[in-house]
Amino acid sequence: MEKASLAINGSPADVLLDPLALPLWNEAFLSIDGPATPAVGVRYTLRVRPGLSGWLEYTAITPGRIEMSWQVPGFRERGEWLLEDGPEGSMVTHSFEHGGPLAAVLRSAYRGIAAVRLERLRDRVLGVA
Repeated sequence: MEKASLAINGSPADVLLDPLALPLWNEAFLSIDGPATPAVGVRYTLRVRPGLSGWLEYTAITPGRIEMSWQVPGFRERGEWLLEDGPEGSMVTHSFEHGGPLAAVLRSAYRGIAAVRLERLRDRVLGVA
């Protein structure tokens, strides 16, 4: 399991709950198709690098927690974003775990990615990315 935390000024939940814009700040995603408003259990069509197709869905949406799962052949991820309001904005903790044979091959490539995703989320919230 990968895990990292970062204080983010602004509203990270708004960015996390904009499913069609996820590829703008998550470089693994090439495209996502589906409804603009997320709902738990709705599956989105997903394409990831290097062109694999699969699905993504929100598995929990609450004020303090957003969970997503996605899967392509041989690889699946279950990710969680914990959001805690604080004096410096939101403290966001992101964790994820992978499964499948492709995940085993790519394990080393995902070291440190939770922190990278948080930085990209922060940049998107701040309008930098």
